[in-house]
Amino acid sequence: MKNSLVILLFFIAGTAAGISGVIPEGLIGGGASHCALYALMFCVGISLGNDTTVLRDLRSMDPRFLLLPLMTIIGTLAGCGIISICLPSRSVFDCLAVGSGFGYYSLSSIFINEYKGTELGTVALLANIMREIITLLAAPLMARWFGKLAPISAGGATSMDTTLPIIARSCGDDFVILSIFHGFMVDFSVPFLVTLFCNL
Repeated sequence: MKNSLVILLFFIAGTAAGISGVIPEGLIGGGASHCALYALMFCVGISLGNDTTVLRDLRSMDPRFLLLPLMTIIGTLAGCGIISICLPSRSVFDCLAVGSGFGYYSLSSIFINEYKGTELGTVALLANIMREIITLLAAPLMARWFGKLAPISAGGATSMDTTLPIIARSCGDDFVILSIFHGFMVDFSVPFLVTLFCNL
């Protein structure tokens, strides 16, 4: 829980710095965030490389775990379908398009903005950022209460990059390969599903 609070404090500090204009504009465009992401991925890689049992653990893992990306997609879309009942101003396909971002806010919001307009594109951006932030903050609690697959599924497409460090810390290094595989497969589905639901 302490780590989650530290992450939240850094997020709040970053938001305040962005609003105040203290950070140079060149860094806001993604330079600093990409460097930080690369550094995190490098550290995860070092941890993974030092543990020679990880790949062996993946081979010995229950093959049913490899269905996790499919279950994440089905669960997310089912949840979006249910939520659409409470949003009469939006069609079920609009809600499914937003949910199909699976945390990949940069790509999904661009697609939705192009097909459905700025309003729904903004909703998609915020919804997918919230998915990532909730995973970053709550991954340790999810792992404790719902099992070690829960943070991976909650991370969606981000489980192979931005949420991978907290997933590795919460679930253990033996789940890193599964998390990367999950993120890759879910990430791959985003442009197809978002485009599909935008056109229905």
